Amino acid sequence: MEHSIFIHILLMLVIAIVAIALLRRLGLPAILAYLLTGVVSGPNGFHWFTQLQMQSVAELGVVLLMFTLGLEFSVPRLWAMRRTVFGLGSAQMLLTAFVAGGIAMLVGQNLVAAVVIGSAIALSSTAIVLKLLNELGWLRRKHGELSVSVLLFQDLAVVPLLILMPLLAKGGAEMSFNNIAWGLLTGILAFLGLMSFGKWILPRIFDEVARSRSNELFVLSTLVVALVTGAFTQWLGLSMALGAFIAGMLLGESQYRRQLEADIRPFRDLLMGLFFISIGMLLDFNLVMQYWWQVLLILVGVVLTKILIVHGLLKLVGENTKVSLSTAISLGQVGEFSFVLLALAVNYQLLETEVSTVLVAVAVISMSMAPWLIRHSVDIAKKVSGNRLSSKQEAIERALPPSDSSDAVLILGYGRVGQTIARFLKTEAVPYMVMDLDPTRVTEARAAGENIHFGDACRMALLKNMGIRQASLVVVTFCEPRQSEECLAVARKLAPDVKILVRTRDDSNLHELKDAGATQVIPESLEGSLMLVSQVLYKCGVPLPRIIKRLESERRNHYQYLHGFFSGTETDFTLDLLHAVSLASGASAVGKKVADIPWQTLDVELRAVRRKGEEIDPPPPEWVLTRNDILMLVGKPRSIEKAEEYLLQG
Repeated sequence: MEHSIFIHILLMLVIAIVAIALLRRLGLPAILAYLLTGVVSGPNGFHWFTQLQMQSVAELGVVLLMFTLGLEFSVPRLWAMRRTVFGLGSAQMLLTAFVAGGIAMLVGQNLVAAVVIGSAIALSSTAIVLKLLNELGWLRRKHGELSVSVLLFQDLAVVPLLILMPLLAKGGAEMSFNNIAWGLLTGILAFLGLMSFGKWILPRIFDEVARSRSNELFVLSTLVVALVTGAFTQWLGLSMALGAFIAGMLLGESQYRRQLEADIRPFRDLLMGLFFISIGMLLDFNLVMQYWWQVLLILVGVVLTKILIVHGLLKLVGENTKVSLSTAISLGQVGEFSFVLLALAVNYQLLETEVSTVLVAVAVISMSMAPWLIRHSVDIAKKVSGNRLSSKQEAIERALPPSDSSDAVLILGYGRVGQTIARFLKTEAVPYMVMDLDPTRVTEARAAGENIHFGDACRMALLKNMGIRQASLVVVTFCEPRQSEECLAVARKLAPDVKILVRTRDDSNLHELKDAGATQVIPESLEGSLMLVSQVLYKCGVPLPRIIKRLESERRNHYQYLHGFFSGTETDFTLDLLHAVSLASGASAVGKKVADIPWQTLDVELRAVRRKGEEIDPPPPEWVLTRNDILMLVGKPRSIEKAEEYLLQG
């Protein structure tokens, strides 16, 4: 039996992988692949699993989704956009829900079902819309900002809907005002309690976890916080997802936000995949085919109604047709949170399975259409409106940067070197962002107003969230060579064209770092020597352009002449030494050309030859060695000894 379950799980995962790969090539979202996997492996397919078997695990996916939504929920951003968020967003949500719910009641649904249907249809897909707007560079355009405002309110509206679902289940067909009021009061009290917990206890917990420098402990703590807060709100009779959202929102303003998001994302993506697979198990294709014309009719009605409502609201406040219509088309689909509401409604027996199946089919098709509609929303709006923006206005829109993080310098590591770089960048008004793994340092820097985030710079998800692909320059300032190499590999994979400067203590790993993709490697100790040399030469009256030319020559030659020094009383056998060998009249090398000496076999370098007070640096291969020549050799002490013996005795 256990072996059979394992085989079924494996087959389900294989189907999901193949479906995601195929649909991604077609430009369709991965959600559709999970839904298809659920249809194939569910009761209406091979019947490997039932929706009930997947329900518990799938619910955890919703919990983690709400937790990450809370992390991304920014109170300052909400306040800055408050007029469009609470004005346009609330109007769209209420009007769409009212129209959809009213139509549902007209066709025979009760009040509770109408509330659920209206709420589900009013939501749009945050994931799809934001992803495509960002890819197209439209987030800073007018219709992009309006779309984000509506989506922000919709995400916020999910919270009271999560509170409302269990209350509607308790009230049955008749909604009790007292029950709803009590539930909202309970939700407010739970919010205040979790706020206190988040303000006084959570930061201390994560401060201690961060100091441990254990990635496993950080991941485990994140999961525990999300699930414990969810369990607390469920104990109060509310939704687990509500508690997770509040916990995420509390941590979203902390210095650990980006690290938390990166740690939770793999678990969230996996469990959300299982959630959408469980939704797919509810899809009965026989039922969909039976009601195929109703599905198409509802689909057309839903998309057109949402477009007309948003378009009408924006026209009322004075927006031009192009902006209002492109915004409306971008928001015309049904969202992923609609699946959450429909699944909860079926679990609480608020909605019939047949109705839910039809609505899920409508949502799936609308999300399939969304990428095409969003990409062509501006073109469609232009054709419908019949007027185009002036070429000057279009040029201004195209010139807008895609995000606030574009052209910023990304500093990885905020120790002595990182802080020095940041100080000079600030003086020159060059924008920059910083990432560091020391919690105390991050706390103090954030208190001073620095744009710094806690996180491991070797994590791909974190660097991606920091906007490394839009950065003008990346500076790696770590002391540990291994950490620098790992960070460099991840950064270069994410941003193949970005310039990356790597700071090291010396040049022992210079070639490895250059091969790994570093644009330039700056050995701190050697650069310190060059700076001292430049000051000495400048004080001696050497012109500044000549000094700069010499310094650049040293850097191009990989600091070749900053290695090999005359040893003192104590010889360090790990360093290259500079040693002078004088060729006497009977020396074996006298009369030979420089090219005839096996320097590579001897493992030494001929730095220069001095003859009659003149230094030849470096001597040409055809140079013939003569008596009294002084050879300047660079190499390890033991290699120097062997080379000297060969040159003198053969």
